[in-house]
Amino acid sequence: MPPDRHVTDIAELRDQRTALGDALPVLGREFADLVVLSPDTSRSTGAAKFRDAFPERFLCTGVSEMNTLALAAGLSLEGWRPLVAGFAMFVGGKAWEPMRQSIAYPHLNVTIVATHAGINVGPDGVTHQAIEDIALMRAVPGMTVLAPTDGNQVLPVLRAALRHEGPVYVRLERSGMPVVTRADIDYRIGESLLLRGGEDATIVAAGGMVSASLEAARMLETSGLRVRVLSMVSIKPIDAQAIVSASRETGALVAAEDHNRYGGLGSAVAEVLALFAPAPLEQVALADTFAESGEADELRHKYGLATQDVVTAVLRCVERKRAGAGGRK
Repeated sequence: MPPDRHVTDIAELRDQRTALGDALPVLGREFADLVVLSPDTSRSTGAAKFRDAFPERFLCTGVSEMNTLALAAGLSLEGWRPLVAGFAMFVGGKAWEPMRQSIAYPHLNVTIVATHAGINVGPDGVTHQAIEDIALMRAVPGMTVLAPTDGNQVLPVLRAALRHEGPVYVRLERSGMPVVTRADIDYRIGESLLLRGGEDATIVAAGGMVSASLEAARMLETSGLRVRVLSMVSIKPIDAQAIVSASRETGALVAAEDHNRYGGLGSAVAEVLALFAPAPLEQVALADTFAESGEADELRHKYGLATQDVVTAVLRCVERKRAGAGGRK
């Protein structure tokens, strides 16, 4: 199975915060009803570029994420299309209750762009490392949850979010990551991206773990394994068809995410497999533990999110598949 039209051959690093800052003025020209709200994080998230381009449609709401989301709900009711850009731990964690009551329950058109997700935050430490946000948002009725593959995908994913009817949570990370997708391709909610073909196993990854998964697949090819790599951009609604196809065609799956192992991408993949196409599944995720302060690469190695951890998980899953095919107990 060949990779799809989204793949690029360009090798560069780009962080998603810079991509967000570049994308917002573009979207401001495309959507006359777009208003951006920042809980005093405009420099850290890149939203300051929208402020400079459209000062009349930008609101700095102070360090008050709960009030920020309530204000976004009111703006939506008045016909605006608000986008809140803030740290995932706070717009997704601290403000979860007003998001649920004031945005999700009335199914308002509010886009929550949550930067600094996962342990990719690095030195900011555990208080800023949102490792539970996918689980929190996935459980909210009617909430769409998106995780762009890399910096190039931030603009098309946000464009899709702003076209969507209902609330959307967009998860971004802090540190730079390799660019693996083209910048000129639109995105449709509910899609995953097939970045590498293979028939021996499948890695389903999100965000910064996608590039690690691609590198793991390249390493495994030297040992004779062809591993499919899916970027699960739409975690909710999830691309169940791609997961079922991967289960039936490769028979072994690994879910890789910068998130706690409970309630995130791995759980979503397991739900699909259990309902439609059971197959061995391994997880590369935080092992139900908080991390600590440190450089992002150091933390990924310490907490089991490095490329070699993905390789090990694939080998373990393939062995389980082979054991099952041989009838061993």
